[in-house]
Amino acid sequence: MNYVLALLLPPLSILLAGRIFTSIIVFLIWVPAILIPGGVFTHPMFILLAWILIYQAREDRRARRQLRDE
Repeated sequence: MNYVLALLLPPLSILLAGRIFTSIIVFLIWVPAILIPGGVFTHPMFILLAWILIYQAREDRRARRQLRDE
């Protein structure tokens, strides 16, 4: 579900992935990028960033779970 949210609101999905500081920085850059003409080209960059951070958070949880189970 977080991947779908990343399509619409990348800063919120980054926040839900646990990256508070990064989500604030992305929000401060994302809002003007959307409002200024040409923001259509920067939005996919934030979507990609959100997907990467979501994937990393999932992998971190998986690694911690494997260490705990050993």
